Amino acid sequence: MKKLIKLTKGNRILYITAILSIAVATFIAMIEPMVIKITIDSVIGSKSMDVPEVVQKLINVVGGKEGLITNLWICALSLVILTCIRGVFLFLSGNFSARAAENIARNMRVKLYDHIQNLPYEYHVKADSGDLIQRCTSDVETVRKFFATQMVEIGRAFFIVAFAIIMMLSLNKKMTIIAMITVPVIFIFSYVFFYRIKNTFEKADEQEGVLTTVLQENLNAVRVVKAFGRQKFEMEKYEKENKKYRDYSFKLVELESVYWATSDILCMTQIGLVLVAGIYFAVNGVISLGTLVVFNTYEGMLLWPVRQLGRILTDMGKMSVSLQRITKILDASVEKEYGKELKPKIKGDISFNNVNFEYENGNEILHGITFTIKQGETVAIIGPTGSGKSSLVHLLLRLYDYNSGSIKVDGVELKDIERKHMRSNVGIVLQEPFLYSRTIKENIKMAKMHSKDIEIYSAATVAAVHNVITTFEKGYDTIVGEKGVTLSGGQRQRVAIARTLVKEMPILIFDDSLSAVDTETDRVIREKLKKKSENNTTFIISHRISTVMNADKIIVLNHGKIQVIGTHDELIKKDGIYKRIWEIQTSLDALND
Repeated sequence: MKKLIKLTKGNRILYITAILSIAVATFIAMIEPMVIKITIDSVIGSKSMDVPEVVQKLINVVGGKEGLITNLWICALSLVILTCIRGVFLFLSGNFSARAAENIARNMRVKLYDHIQNLPYEYHVKADSGDLIQRCTSDVETVRKFFATQMVEIGRAFFIVAFAIIMMLSLNKKMTIIAMITVPVIFIFSYVFFYRIKNTFEKADEQEGVLTTVLQENLNAVRVVKAFGRQKFEMEKYEKENKKYRDYSFKLVELESVYWATSDILCMTQIGLVLVAGIYFAVNGVISLGTLVVFNTYEGMLLWPVRQLGRILTDMGKMSVSLQRITKILDASVEKEYGKELKPKIKGDISFNNVNFEYENGNEILHGITFTIKQGETVAIIGPTGSGKSSLVHLLLRLYDYNSGSIKVDGVELKDIERKHMRSNVGIVLQEPFLYSRTIKENIKMAKMHSKDIEIYSAATVAAVHNVITTFEKGYDTIVGEKGVTLSGGQRQRVAIARTLVKEMPILIFDDSLSAVDTETDRVIREKLKKKSENNTTFIISHRISTVMNADKIIVLNHGKIQVIGTHDELIKKDGIYKRIWEIQTSLDALND
């Protein structure tokens, strides 16, 4: 309840207005049967009118009891007027609650999206993207539906029960007791049902997230699926998870069927008891015919919210599960600054001193890393797969923090530099760059939204992609498919390089980002980069010797340790990984020639 109340912040006036409106509508609904009772007992019948003074004055305006007998249509008109007024307040209640619910859902989506943006890189590496999507869409929608309907229904149920009991007690206490016999039973049954439905819905909701993940992975890997003819396998995998989701959904339907059938039996039994007891009392003169009609009407009104309690609790169970899943994301710790949050001017002098790094599982990735780079130098990192090349540059971006040792940028400890400030001064191009489903120009401008066309063209020229783009029918206004699927691998990499270069950053990182281009294009890009980025500190990660051979320094990593540092000419004279790779690649080039 605390979480629910917290979510209504900023919309509480709307909810209070909605609840007050439903209270008025419910009160009017309680008056309507009393109008029928007075009509039967005192207008058509011979009983004296026992009504409040305000009502009596209104009756006197139309000629008192005699006037009503002569103009019976006035009683019918009063019911129509009351119904219209009740309808207005029901509309206001629904309108205000719907507006509040939409505001809450919007705020929740914004809060979730903002929070996800600020979660650590490590969280996203481990997170299931399909499940995150499920929580940000389906779960938010479940919460919205509850706030739009059931929050007001809870208030409506409360007012109906309260008003009905008060009205019935004022008419006949014995009949009131009879009318309430099965209410506690229905309430307890609804409460037990709430826990059953909650657990089953949680399983169904989680399974829906699994199903979303399978679908998303298949759509993302559609080219791989088709290339290897894996359609049948993917269909079987999807069908397996779909069957689990169907089974959980069927379980929900079965539980709801049991509840509604049982509650129907209890409610019909209760109405039968009231009807039998009411006829008996009416025949024996204990109550009037009008009172019998009122009790039957109130009984229907009373049982409705009690029976509806099952639906309210069902939706509450679903909502609580969804809210827990949403809260689990919001409770995840965002990236925190543990240092001084400095914002020094970054030039590009970098030093690693005995740096050690391991992931949370205790698997050590880097050990005793020590080297120094001066501003403007180009440093290449080479080594076997899994040797820690990408992890090393991820430390520089502060996607992870090193466990021990020291990394200094221009003499300032890296952990003392604000994360956002550091990242705004480091441009990185990954091996598999992500492009948005927008125009090529918009993709390049992502790094610098106010880039001029000449800056975009210049960056694309350095990335050796400008001439390619101009051959497209719409040039830079060509829309690339999702993840840049309409471009070749090399074209995507070069557009990503242009995106990084359009913003002047003192430190550049190319994480195997030239792997999809041919050696000649690779050479052209590196030459243009050298001219454009003379004062930039550049890291190049690659498995291709021709890409790294002209670097000022080459760092050879193996099993998380630096095996050797030197220039190309120095390293080919020493036995080790670098020399072996160079010999293999030189032999292959000779064979190709």
